[in-house]
Amino acid sequence: MMGQLWAFVVGWNIILLFLIAIACTARAWRYAFESLIGDRISQKLEETVPLHAPYFLATDADFFALGLVLLLAVLLALGVPESAWVYRVFTGINLLVLSFIIVSGFINGDLHNWKLTEQDYALATAVFSYSLGPPGAGGFVPFDFEGVVQGAATCFYAFVGFAAIAARESGDLKPQRSISLISLLMCFLAYFAVSAVLTLMVPYYQIRHHSPLPEAFLHVGWGPARCVVAVGVLCALTSSLLGDMFPMSRLIRAMAEDGLLFRGLARVYGHTKIPVVAIMSSGSLAGIMALLFEFSHIANLMAVASLLAYSMVSFSVLVLRYQPGQNLSKSEKTEEETEMELVPVGSPLDSVPEAGTSNILKSLWFPTSTTPTRKSGQIVYGCAFLLVLLLSILSLVLAQWPRRVFSGDPVLTTVAVLLLLLITGVTAIIWRQPQSPRPLMFRVPALPVLPLVSIFVNLYLMMQMTSGAWILFGIWNAIGFAIYFGYGVRHSLEENNEPPASTSQTPD
Repeated sequence: MMGQLWAFVVGWNIILLFLIAIACTARAWRYAFESLIGDRISQKLEETVPLHAPYFLATDADFFALGLVLLLAVLLALGVPESAWVYRVFTGINLLVLSFIIVSGFINGDLHNWKLTEQDYALATAVFSYSLGPPGAGGFVPFDFEGVVQGAATCFYAFVGFAAIAARESGDLKPQRSISLISLLMCFLAYFAVSAVLTLMVPYYQIRHHSPLPEAFLHVGWGPARCVVAVGVLCALTSSLLGDMFPMSRLIRAMAEDGLLFRGLARVYGHTKIPVVAIMSSGSLAGIMALLFEFSHIANLMAVASLLAYSMVSFSVLVLRYQPGQNLSKSEKTEEETEMELVPVGSPLDSVPEAGTSNILKSLWFPTSTTPTRKSGQIVYGCAFLLVLLLSILSLVLAQWPRRVFSGDPVLTTVAVLLLLLITGVTAIIWRQPQSPRPLMFRVPALPVLPLVSIFVNLYLMMQMTSGAWILFGIWNAIGFAIYFGYGVRHSLEENNEPPASTSQTPD
C-alpha cells in the first residue's frame, strides 16, 4: 500500500504540473496575441472584471485564456488535433521561428548589455516612462548566485517533457530510445541561446515579462520581425497546449483505471478511444486556474510540483535497486535468512538482545549476502528516508543563510559540516548494500550518489519558492490525499482484483 501511495502522490503532482503548464501557456498565449494588437484585452479585462482578492490571484479574470483552453479541450475531445500532421506543422514553424530568433538576435545583440552598471540603470529611468525591472548589481550576473538559482528553480519546467513519455499507454517503450539525451541537450541549447540573445538585445531591466521576444525585436528597431516572432510564439504555445492536454488526459485515465481516481474519468468513447470525460474535466480545471491565478504564482507552483515529482522518482530509483525480487521462492532464500530460521526459539541468542543489535550493526557495513535480502532492503529504506530528512535540512540552511554559512558563521557552518558528515556516512551504508542483479533495459549509473545529488539539487531549488506557491501546493495535495484515502484506497486494483474501467466504452 505504501508503494501505491507514493505512486499516487507522483501522479497527482504530475497532473498538477500539466494543469499549471496549460494555465500558464494560455495566459502567455493571450500576452503574445496582445503584442500584435496592443494591450486592448488586458485593459478591457481590468476595467470590466477586476479581482480584488488575495495576492496570489490575478488582478483580472482572464476569460480569454479560459475560452482558449475550453476550445482546445473540445477540439481534442473530438479528435481533431490527434492527426500527426498538425504537430508536424507546428513543430516546423517552431523550428523556423526559433532559428530566426537566435540568428537575428545575435546579429542585433550588444555585448554592452552584459556589462551594465548602476549608472546605465539611472539613465534608463530618466529616459523611459514605463516602470523598469529591479536594478540588481549590474554586470553579467546582476542578481548574484541567488538570483541564478531562483531563476533556475522557476524555469525548471523547461525539462518536464519526459512526463509525457510516462503517460503513454504503449507497453513497449524502450528507455534507450524514448529518453533521448540528444533531445535533452537540444532543449538546453535552445533555452540557452534564446536567453542569451534576449539579454543581448535588451537590457535585463527593460525586458517585458509578458511578451519578451516580440518586444525585444521592437526595441532594436525590427518592427516587422516583431509580428513574425509573435506568430511563431503563438504557434509554439498552441502546440504546447495540445502537447500538455493530451498526455494529461491519458495520465488521468490511467490512474482512474487503477481506481486511484474516480472510475468515470477512465471512460472512453467509440472507436477513437478518446477519454472525453478526463479531457473535459481536466481542461475545465486548467481553464479555471488560467482564469483566476496570477501568472508568476502558478509558475512557481509548477516548479514545486515538478521538482517534488522528480525527487520522488530519484528516491524510487535509489530504493528499488537495493530491494530483493518479489518472486523469491523458498528455494532461493539467502544464506542470511536460512541462518535466521535455524536459530531455535529460546536459544541463548534469543535471550541476548545485544547479539541481535550486534548483527544489525554488522550488517550495515558487512552484508552477509551478495544479493539483496529483506533485511538489506529495509536498511536502504531507512537510510534513504534519513537522507531525505538530512538533505532537506541542509537545503533549508543553504537557501536561507548562504552568505553566513560560507563566510564562516560558527553555528551555521558547524551545522552544515555536521550534516555533510552524516549524509556521507549514511550514503556509505547504502553503498555497502548489495544491488539487484536483475538485467534492466535502462539502469541509472553511479548509485547511490547520482540519485542523492538529484534529490539535493531539487530540494535546494524548492527552497527558493515563495510562500504563496507552498500554500497552493499544500492545498492541492490535501485535496489529493482526501481523494486517495476517501476513494482510492477502497477502489484501487491493488486492493480489488477488478478489470480496468476502460473496458466499458460508450458507443458512437
